[in-house]
Amino acid sequence: MSGTLFVVATPIGNLDDITARALRVLREVTVIAAEDTRRTAHLLARYAIPTSTTSFHEHNETKKSASLVARLARGDDIALVSDAGTPTISDPGQRLVRAALDAGCRVESIPGPSAVMAALAVSGFPSATFTFLGFPPTRSNARTRWFENLRAAGRTVVFFEAPHRIKGTLGELRSFMGDRPIAVCRELTKSHEKLVIGPISRVLTALVEPKGEFTIVVDVGPETPTAQIGAASDAEMLHEFGEMTARAQLPRRRALNALARKHRRPPNEVYAAIERAKKLVE
Repeated sequence: MSGTLFVVATPIGNLDDITARALRVLREVTVIAAEDTRRTAHLLARYAIPTSTTSFHEHNETKKSASLVARLARGDDIALVSDAGTPTISDPGQRLVRAALDAGCRVESIPGPSAVMAALAVSGFPSATFTFLGFPPTRSNARTRWFENLRAAGRTVVFFEAPHRIKGTLGELRSFMGDRPIAVCRELTKSHEKLVIGPISRVLTALVEPKGEFTIVVDVGPETPTAQIGAASDAEMLHEFGEMTARAQLPRRRALNALARKHRRPPNEVYAAIERAKKLVE
């Protein structure tokens, strides 16, 4: 009989948040496949769990999945954990789960902490339906599609962002969608946890030295009509450009591209509008 692959949610910060069921599974399995064995070691030491670990991350997921499925086939039970939260949600594990299912092995979810659900619960935004978009892409074309999907969602959106990119992403979001209400959650469940709720402009002012992990909730609402998107004057374009390059600290080229996406105009037209407006104020 084949073993079971347990997909185990672990704390996103506070180690007290792990469930009794998760602790039992981690004690009883043959091995724990961990995204970072060093981080998982802290959790195991806290609860005196002696189970051995094996490294399983984005760089070895394809190769390692085959050997782990072979162990399942031999009858070993395996727990899959990520650095924090639920595996496969913007973390490695999807290939392993798929391979285990294809091999006819049992896969069992051990639910627990989730940054997505924690942020959504304290945002105060509608949560009957929502969209999770993971991390924004960094490449231009993929990033454009990502912002378009966010704007078109028509419901609350949750996403993650790294500290060194949070200001730039929020600046682009403001340019793309206006000064939309958002909730920014930093270091959820940790000692330095912080929640800032308000228009994007206010949140940007509060992000003096962004550190830690960020979960962002956006009150998207109905999609902005296309006719309104392209109606900005030259002066309004210049103002938005100044806000993006000064407050959000976006490079000039990136700010131009973000404005072009928002107003659905070629970048050269946006540049020309900004230059016309500059001459009027000189």
